[in-house]
Amino acid sequence: MRGFIPSYTLTTPASLADALNLLASEPGVWKPFAGGTDLMVLLESGNLSHRSYINIWQFAELREIEVTDDHVTLGALTTYTDVQAHPILREEFPMLCQAASETGGLAIQNRGTIGGNIVNASPAADSPPALLAYDAEVELTSASGPRWLAYQGFHTGYKQMQIRPDELLTKVRLPRKPVNRYHYYRKVGTRKAQAISKVCLAATGLKNNDVITDLRIAFGSVAPIVVRCTQTEGVLRGQHFGETTIKLGRDTLANEIKPIDDIRSTASYRLRVASNLLADFLEKLQSQ
Repeated sequence: MRGFIPSYTLTTPASLADALNLLASEPGVWKPFAGGTDLMVLLESGNLSHRSYINIWQFAELREIEVTDDHVTLGALTTYTDVQAHPILREEFPMLCQAASETGGLAIQNRGTIGGNIVNASPAADSPPALLAYDAEVELTSASGPRWLAYQGFHTGYKQMQIRPDELLTKVRLPRKPVNRYHYYRKVGTRKAQAISKVCLAATGLKNNDVITDLRIAFGSVAPIVVRCTQTEGVLRGQHFGETTIKLGRDTLANEIKPIDDIRSTASYRLRVASNLLADFLEKLQSQ
């Protein structure tokens, strides 16, 4: 059953300030509508329960990519196509570019946004594992001003986030780090393109000869939220490469992630694949 269009309201404020004032004046009544790649699917299926939306697509200040010596900051309306086209992102944040290239088809990539991928709050989303592995921060803005939060911890449960009804997610900030860091991104789905992930791993690593010196490990589709595996990172940091270390990582990971059975896969399959991806990452980090 399709949604009945006359039962929905979409308003287009003249400015970002007007949009924030509207959110503040009626908290919980209005929600943002940008690329619409997730919301339109719900509308078409008759499952779009919320009725009142603010169109924010036209705000150019939310589509800027700013580069400084320390950070790259993306406006929340930066599209997957914008991400793939940016030379600094391609060079220093290749996992985010790969995630963008594997999200839907070209039409989705031209319209879908980084901010939308975050606030849709799906544990199977493609870009959040990369954002976690890159130690991203998010800017949340209300009529009273902005605040910054670490992206790690932003999602508190399935479809739950640390964002108030009067706030918009306006920016995503990525710290620039040493270029010798190894980057690993792997999405496993039913097919090679336009698939929702069964398991997704984004990981970065540094080594000194045969010793693991630093790690960031983030998984999608293995818990109610996209998860940073800090316990697994902790036990692997400082270890020498080898089968013993891989087994240690596998055993720790098995206790840290909580995959489930659903329409796309089974918990046992997800756990096995996640474990194998971790081993593959460690082997490739060793060979770099």
